[in-house]
Amino acid sequence: MSILCLRKYPRAPIISGFSILTALLTTTSRLNAEPSVAEQRVAEAIKAQHLSVVHLWAPWCSNCQAELKSGGWIKMVKDNPNVHFYFVSVWSGGEDGAAMLKKFEITDQSNVTILADPGPRGQNHIKQFAGLPLSWIPTTWIYKGGDLRYALNYGEARFPLLQQFLDDSESEWSHKGESKID
Repeated sequence: MSILCLRKYPRAPIISGFSILTALLTTTSRLNAEPSVAEQRVAEAIKAQHLSVVHLWAPWCSNCQAELKSGGWIKMVKDNPNVHFYFVSVWSGGEDGAAMLKKFEITDQSNVTILADPGPRGQNHIKQFAGLPLSWIPTTWIYKGGDLRYALNYGEARFPLLQQFLDDSESEWSHKGESKID
């Protein structure tokens, strides 16, 4: 293999064709990577007709910890037994965070599934999950019948608002029969 080295200025860094090729292959392999087992399970589960909440979090994240300490998640899970909650640990190198969730009694609930994406923390962490962008944690998505109903993509959930979104996702409404605006 030939190596391309470019140096325009005497003190400029050397750019190696090998390092460029390596970076391109790494990026391409990440883009073409198969979804993780956690992502596959969530993608299948959110197709269900009942409500599903996908909560992307990490045990090391202070915002995620604050949500747990507030008691909001355990109350949300217990108050909504017909909703299935998926706690998916991301950016934690495959650690599922079950030990932390157990401290807050979340692992003991029958409507909770705990999963972990194997991706690392840092620059190479996943930036997409189940076809949606992932740029911040915690992130919480609400699905019904495969349709994304609500997405809270930046930071801690406000649990009364999350409850309202769950209630709204269950309601049936239509504009049929209403007069049109002329």
